Amino acid sequence: MFTHIAYNPEILSGKPHITGTRLSIEFILELFASGATKDDVLKSYPQLTAEAVEEALKYAAQFQKSVVMS
Repeated sequence: MFTHIAYNPEILSGKPHITGTRLSIEFILELFASGATKDDVLKSYPQLTAEAVEEALKYAAQFQKSVVMS
């Protein structure tokens, strides 16, 4: 379902992160919450792709839905 999201207990203590990086979904959300745009994020973290950033946002939305539904 999410091709750019990974979980590994040895990376960031198992927090979901962008595959191939040590950038957590939480961190990506914090960037947006602090006012960064997608372009800002992509310029600051060239190892990210636009698709990975979009998927991080979709992942967060999906996670929020599952928490509310529980």
